[in-house]
Amino acid sequence: MMNTIRENACLREKETLSPMAALACESKGRLVPEEECPIRTAFQRDRDRIIHCSSFRRLKHKTQVFLSPEGDHYRTRLTHTLEVSQIARTIAGALNLNCDLTEAIALGHDLGHTPFGHAGERALNDVCPGGFKHYAQSLRVVDFLEKGGKGLNLTYEVRNGIERHTNGEQAATLEGRIVRLADRIAYINHDIDDATIAGIMSEDDIPLAIRHVLGMSKSARINTLVLSCINNSDDDIRLEKGIQQAFDELHSFMFAKVYTNPACKSEEKKAVELVQRLYYHFAKKAENLPPQFKEIAERDGIGVAACDFIAGMTDRYAVRVFDELYIPKAWSEINNIF
Repeated sequence: MMNTIRENACLREKETLSPMAALACESKGRLVPEEECPIRTAFQRDRDRIIHCSSFRRLKHKTQVFLSPEGDHYRTRLTHTLEVSQIARTIAGALNLNCDLTEAIALGHDLGHTPFGHAGERALNDVCPGGFKHYAQSLRVVDFLEKGGKGLNLTYEVRNGIERHTNGEQAATLEGRIVRLADRIAYINHDIDDATIAGIMSEDDIPLAIRHVLGMSKSARINTLVLSCINNSDDDIRLEKGIQQAFDELHSFMFAKVYTNPACKSEEKKAVELVQRLYYHFAKKAENLPPQFKEIAERDGIGVAACDFIAGMTDRYAVRVFDELYIPKAWSEINNIF
């Protein structure tokens, strides 16, 4: 009998990919077993499920670094995700690892991120039962919240890569470890770009010693970091020691120059207060929550349900809900008169 398209794809993976690659046909499986697709491998199917889910679409209206920027050239959580995916796929392809798995992890890694970027994450971490971390919430999104509470039923390898894309223990696959590095490469370099557009800094502000090692422009730095990863990775994903040191120094520079800069963070206090007031409102009574989240409140507690609801909001939806709850309607009417 002729092989299916998927079976032929699995055979090509076995024949062409590195012995270190994660193979779709050898996946540890899904939380709920299901029949294989005749066309797509398990990892290709996961990628498609992520792209088509509502949480992915909402990323386009979630803050990356700058809150409510004026202009269309700043990154959003969605454009960040796409840049991570591109960098990660480039590295995975050069190392002959599984590009489909890498792409699925990259596209899903920030699905649980809050409105207002890391300000929203810190706000929820301070009030939610057990704290709040966006990488754990991303896993919760794909496991329990998407598709009306059914979840996306992704493979172990994709779920593991999503959960471990930032801090703590490394991912079980090299593909997942690539995404962790690609995430850092992407956000540090595009945050420099956005900060330059905003007039917060310029390329010349970056210490010359760092630029001599990594490059004099965004594209040069990304190229240096990607090549260093490709040339120094074997049984693990790593950068050459000198490159890694300069990259760490660049991160420290960005932390001082941008991430804690009052000019960038002037609105964060308002965002934190907005998110926490929404939490206190929805965590007070289950009837305040939408129907899907009332079920979560019964199962996991009202605090968790409120966190799930707020974390899934876009920036503008969070503002709209806040206005409806706390801004007197008469004020809007007065503004219309004058």
